[in-house]
Amino acid sequence: MNKKYDVVALGELLIDFIQNDTSVQGNPLFEANPGGAPCNVLAMLNKLGHKTAFIGKVGKDIFGQQLKAVLEELEIDTTNLLMDETVRTTLAFVANDATGERSFSFYRSPGADMMLTADEVQESMITSARVFHFGTLSMTHEGVREATRRALRIAKENNLLISFDPNLRESLWDSLENAKKQVDYGLRYCDVLKISDNEIQWFTGKEDFDEGVNILQEKYHIPLILLSMGRDGSRAYYDGMKVEVPGFIQKNTIETTGAGDTFMGSCLHFILEKGMDSLTGDENGWTESELREMLTFANAAASIITTRKGALKVMPEKEAVEGLSDEMW
Repeated sequence: MNKKYDVVALGELLIDFIQNDTSVQGNPLFEANPGGAPCNVLAMLNKLGHKTAFIGKVGKDIFGQQLKAVLEELEIDTTNLLMDETVRTTLAFVANDATGERSFSFYRSPGADMMLTADEVQESMITSARVFHFGTLSMTHEGVREATRRALRIAKENNLLISFDPNLRESLWDSLENAKKQVDYGLRYCDVLKISDNEIQWFTGKEDFDEGVNILQEKYHIPLILLSMGRDGSRAYYDGMKVEVPGFIQKNTIETTGAGDTFMGSCLHFILEKGMDSLTGDENGWTESELREMLTFANAAASIITTRKGALKVMPEKEAVEGLSDEMW
């Protein structure tokens, strides 16, 4: 059955103020980059030729207008992007230390992305898609949490493939206990999980990644688990197989904002191209070679984005990713 969209995502759309330079007085200069993990994923998918749509809310302010214009420029459907009359667009300030490690300061008390309600989620948009993608920033507070859960129920009832990236931001939670509770909820729905090395250690309490993945597989029965390990590359766990591909180290890396989202979008591209039925139970399942090809492409794409400021507007072209991935493949 033909669907209008390949992927619909729900979640945060915000401005990432990324430290870009210092002034003559020595003060940090921040550039206002459009961002938000779910939309970064959609931007990469659009760059690879897929049709996408976003469900969320921004403020009716200069930043909200900027964000909506960017999505329209990228041809991400904004039919279910709402603009709040009273609450401002969420802002995130991203700074890097001498080692390249990021720190985040969010201006979200409240932020417009938190104001999305369950009755504002358009059911027809979700049922018109092949894949539904979400994270946990839309699960930090009660109202938007119910919107996320409604969207998940619609997606599950209509047999969409569901992908999940917890994308933990500790400072946005009232407690890490609550964060674990919401991650647990998401894990019960997803078919594809993208989780980082530090997140799986935090959630499972296991330092060894394989032990942590085994816990998730036994409890949640997730068909495909993608583990991102930063500079060390990534792993895919699927149908008893574990495939690992090293990362591409770039000499001209600037910062890593959006790298995980670029990786996620690239993996969803491969899933869409190969066919989702083979992922979730068809007898013609994925091979180790196919998993390796997917991870190599996704690692290359993530590596390229680290050489660019921001993510949403500067996703890498398919030809550039293929050129870099061919070096390893």
